[in-house]
Amino acid sequence: MIEEKYLERLLVKPGKKLKLTDFYTGWAQSNALREAGKEAVKEQAAEILEESRAALAEAQELLWADKQYSILVILQGMDTSGKDGTIKHVLSGVNPQGCRVMSFGVPTNDELHHTFLWRFWKAMPRRGEIGIFNRSYYEDVLVPKVHPVILEEQQLPPGYGSDAFWEARYEDIRAFERHHHANGTIILKFFLNISKEEQKERLLSRLKTEKKQWKFSLSDLTERQYWSHYQAAYEEAIFQTSTDDAPWYVIPADYKWVARTLVADIIVRAISRLDLRYPEISAEEMKEIEKARIHLESE
Repeated sequence: MIEEKYLERLLVKPGKKLKLTDFYTGWAQSNALREAGKEAVKEQAAEILEESRAALAEAQELLWADKQYSILVILQGMDTSGKDGTIKHVLSGVNPQGCRVMSFGVPTNDELHHTFLWRFWKAMPRRGEIGIFNRSYYEDVLVPKVHPVILEEQQLPPGYGSDAFWEARYEDIRAFERHHHANGTIILKFFLNISKEEQKERLLSRLKTEKKQWKFSLSDLTERQYWSHYQAAYEEAIFQTSTDDAPWYVIPADYKWVARTLVADIIVRAISRLDLRYPEISAEEMKEIEKARIHLESE
């Protein structure tokens, strides 16, 4: 597993203002890692990721059997930050029956006729499940802040877009997460922190590689022009909503293998801290099990 001191650097302490530029986006967080060298660190990361995937598969089975808790993993980040790839590589060994991935796009007309959290309530993981939100309700305190015109189309009461309006939304999110945590949902929030330079390289790769061109959208370039605005919106959202019950981790994402290893390790640690147990078998049930064994063996 990854040393705790490295993970501590990624955790956003409640009530502490942050600048995303203060968080490293590369592969070496310390002099020790730099001295070890990129290839050695990458090889070690691959080993840790494989161990974490195996541990996660086992932990997910126990989570499913125990049925007391659920896990919600929220992945946020700028375009090309690696959300889809993180889901694919981290959860590759998990039983699909106990895992649900939800992606959220622009709200439908029906969804706009409800509160902004309505569509997320319905998608929350059930007890025993791991749920992954590929983008989430945080989009509602990010995109409309950068593009205020969006709020004009949502038939909101007077006062939308004011400081009080945003404060209320942050409090709605904190209350939402507080409620679900109190009822057994462990919430882990990851901001995949990619540099503007790396995003440029990934966008160019999409344009130059035939198999990746389908991923490209002109809106990617449009939204890139608002980079500083999105960074500010993320900083405020993370500051307002990183709590002991639902912490934010700022994950270095310029190297995909770094981000995937860190996310997997943090999820495994969170599940391992739960007091999960397989259901106890009563004496009467054991008798039935023994009868069934004898019956099958005698066939």
